Amino acid sequence: MAWLELSLTLHAKQQERVELALEDLGALSITLRDADADTPDERAIFEPGVGELPLWNEIVLNALFANDADRSGLVHALHELVPELAPDRIAFRDVPDQDWTRAWMDTYQPMRFGERLWIYPSTVAPGADDAGKVIVHLDPGLAFGTGTHPTTALCLEWLDATDVSGKTVIDFGCGSGVLAVAALKLGAARAIGVDNDEQAIEASRSNAERNEVAARLDLHLPQDFPPQRADILIANILAGPLADLAAQLAACVKPRGSLALSGILRGQEAELLARYAQWFEDLAVATREDWTRITGRKKAAD
Repeated sequence: MAWLELSLTLHAKQQERVELALEDLGALSITLRDADADTPDERAIFEPGVGELPLWNEIVLNALFANDADRSGLVHALHELVPELAPDRIAFRDVPDQDWTRAWMDTYQPMRFGERLWIYPSTVAPGADDAGKVIVHLDPGLAFGTGTHPTTALCLEWLDATDVSGKTVIDFGCGSGVLAVAALKLGAARAIGVDNDEQAIEASRSNAERNEVAARLDLHLPQDFPPQRADILIANILAGPLADLAAQLAACVKPRGSLALSGILRGQEAELLARYAQWFEDLAVATREDWTRITGRKKAAD
């Protein structure tokens, strides 16, 4: 079946009322984006503060309805509920139905990270020319982490350049499990994934099974994570949690073990470098686009 998309351009102060009105009118989904996207005035929003819900000044709101929805009725109802909404800021278009996951996967091609490591979607089968590659099979899904985001790419490249053979790796905030699975396929003896989202735990388990490394991967919710030390710890989360969890994460790394932190916006690294310096040395920073990775080695004295 086809769908009807209603598109509105509005001010941030109107967003809450319009969104509630559209939900009352039967909207099946609502998405927001910057009205200045792809212009010099585009403004990125990454990590909000606690209790904050930052929005752009001008917003494009898209609401999806069944294709037989009454267009004139929707416009009339919107003007009754939000009279200041300008008529020229409302538009409709028909959206054909399709398999959105398949449409995305058709554009998702193998990606290389470092010298050996590759991410392959299920739509691409390894061939004779792929000898010597370390291939992780992973499809885009609901859990974060397919390698397309700079924070994940920074971690995958670091893993490729790190000797993980025979070692134990903790992937804290494992998401899709891509980092834990990559470590295992690069030769790690064991990996432990931790995430506070049960869906992420299931996605990690599924991806480990697909890559035939599930027997060497343990998965835990944070409250069920038993205290233990690993040779390597990777935490691709956000700067706030990385600061809050610093002591806990440091305690999970063996003396002389390795650490990689990511999910850090450019400009946030100074506080984290100072925080982790009490446990780690040889701290180094790598940046891609607006994101930063910090790596280091646990001090011998512990």
